[in-house]
Amino acid sequence: MRKLKWKELDKIFSYFVRGIAFFSFFILSFIIIFIVKESLPLFKEMGVTEFIFGKRWYPSSYSNPSMGIFNIIVATIYIAVIGVAISFPIGLGCSIFLSCVLEERIKNIVKPYIDILAGIPSVIYGFMGLLLVVKFFEKLGRPSGESVLAGGMVLSIMILPFIVDNCEETMSKIRKKYESSSKVLGVSKWYMISELVVPASKKSMVISMILALARALGETMAVMMVIGNAPIFPILLGKAQTISSLIALEMGMTEVGSTHYNALFASGLSLLIIILSINLLVEAIKKRFLGVEL
Repeated sequence: MRKLKWKELDKIFSYFVRGIAFFSFFILSFIIIFIVKESLPLFKEMGVTEFIFGKRWYPSSYSNPSMGIFNIIVATIYIAVIGVAISFPIGLGCSIFLSCVLEERIKNIVKPYIDILAGIPSVIYGFMGLLLVVKFFEKLGRPSGESVLAGGMVLSIMILPFIVDNCEETMSKIRKKYESSSKVLGVSKWYMISELVVPASKKSMVISMILALARALGETMAVMMVIGNAPIFPILLGKAQTISSLIALEMGMTEVGSTHYNALFASGLSLLIIILSINLLVEAIKKRFLGVEL
């Protein structure tokens, strides 16, 4: 009787999980369909090519409105890549230190402080970026400290926990697996780390970079506060604007159903496609060079 009861509960739980999964898929599909629906009028009016490769964003002009987001797309990817490039070596070193160097007792004290970084509101990062990073560049003689590099530096701190969490957990498991054998064979700790732990963690590193890049591409408030929000072609020490900051700044002042309104939805659709394309590219790279699926 008890065995039958557990089977019934297991069956109910299985249906519940499937229902939640289907509901999540339905919500995601609805969001995508809604964004595509709101974007179609713009593509019918000016075409996809002109919108994607146009380099002038000036929708408020009555005589010659222009809505091209090429510069904004480049800036979005550029800033996200800079953020990952800065944070990944730091996160990798932090993961090695936490998993292979610190004692378990001390690690349990230090690790929560790193996790707190993921819970800090992005507007706080933006304020800190204005007060520290932007002011630092201004003191170096720049006419304006707001720049692509400032945005990448702020993003690097925000995405650091995503890299550390994934890498540290995997490295801890691998260290525990090989530590006893390494000691018996007389292998030094640092040789074990460089030749066993780090190479065996490459799949986790790829996952952490994917999560960090996806997080960086969608960040809005912190980046918006430090990059200057100018829809021009991005250079490292120049101003720029990302897709998410463009939507946040202009959606509230557009007329519903207008071309400008549809252009902002099309910008959001472009961001979704960029993130999907990056995921597909990384998946192809994993299969080609790693030879396994993560």
